[in-house]
Amino acid sequence: MRNTLIIGAGGVGNVVAFKCAMNKESFGNITLASRTKSKCDTIAKNIKEKVGVDIATAEVDADSVEELVELIKQTDADIVINVALPYQDLTIMDACSQCGVDYLDTANYEHPETAKFEYKEQWARDKDFKEANAMALLGSGFDPGVTNLFCAYAQKHYFDEIETIDILDCNAGDHGYPFATNFNPEINLREVSAKGRYWENGEWKETEPMEIKQVWNYPEIGPKDSYLLYHEEMESLVKHIKGLKRIRFFMTFGESYLTHMRCLENVGMLGIEPVEHNGEKIIPLEFLKTLLPDPASLGPRTQGKTNIGIVATGYKDGKKRTIYIYQVSDHQECYKEVLSQAVSYTTGVPAMIGAKLMLEKIWWKAGVYNVEEFDPDPFMEELNKQGLPWKIKELSSPEELRIDE
Repeated sequence: MRNTLIIGAGGVGNVVAFKCAMNKESFGNITLASRTKSKCDTIAKNIKEKVGVDIATAEVDADSVEELVELIKQTDADIVINVALPYQDLTIMDACSQCGVDYLDTANYEHPETAKFEYKEQWARDKDFKEANAMALLGSGFDPGVTNLFCAYAQKHYFDEIETIDILDCNAGDHGYPFATNFNPEINLREVSAKGRYWENGEWKETEPMEIKQVWNYPEIGPKDSYLLYHEEMESLVKHIKGLKRIRFFMTFGESYLTHMRCLENVGMLGIEPVEHNGEKIIPLEFLKTLLPDPASLGPRTQGKTNIGIVATGYKDGKKRTIYIYQVSDHQECYKEVLSQAVSYTTGVPAMIGAKLMLEKIWWKAGVYNVEEFDPDPFMEELNKQGLPWKIKELSSPEELRIDE
């Protein structure tokens, strides 16, 4: 029987553990590990009550390669699903390559002391995984992850050449708090407060944070202010989508969120450098994280929907075309199934699907890869089966969805 090790017990870890348990025939014996074992125990108890499946739990420091190696050996893991912090990608990857075990994550590496995320250091481990005859799959969440596969699916079935891609991420959920983040506050606030970037005509162009705003009309939600950000999937997509001339990423934010964030930034609360407070060194953003609601606690109170997708333009048989591939999830429906809101659900389900395809050897090659390097069809089929059904619309142009103010 296969053995699956999941590292991370936040909102996404909860979803991954639930969905792996629901697909036990593929995942076999499941162990959920975290620095805080009590979180794992709570998730395991909920899974037993709702799904009727037992999973094991363990404590591990994901910053320690030695502890990780020991746990991988103890569990005899065939795959490690990393849904811990992006700061810990490299230690978990190194433990997996040392053990010759497959690896999967949902977000690329971030240095804890630098507000920057990139694939460079993960791609550099390709040789280690090839020598270990193991596979590492990077970015198998929703964005990155499913959005990459929407692009690959469009390239395979709808275009001879894609010229432009706009990735659109809309969360119209309402949790009732004046200010909260839907995933790890440190990661979320670092991402949002960073300068924007997009790729056009072979080069990266930089913008000020939230400098570019467009209004997109999201099906089942309506018009929402959407801001250009830099997001990691663009870094790999520019390598793998042929003929691409421009790719951008937009995310929705309400005025209340932006007002709170600007205020926090202006008073220094988003800083990642230590400051002295009453004779002790503290990092402002880490302190802020302790004051904000735990994203894993938002599930019961979040109402509304998410809509995440891509608008791609290009040519097929010499004719210009535009398509929109997207997925809509309801926060409360997600909570009913796995006790998590839709932001965690839409990240956790694709992590489970990527791992399932790897374990079943439908997707498998020794080395380090991004999801769009594989045949998108099996993954797209699993999305429909596993709770993330998607839709495709033919558009006259991107302007059909965009609203000029």
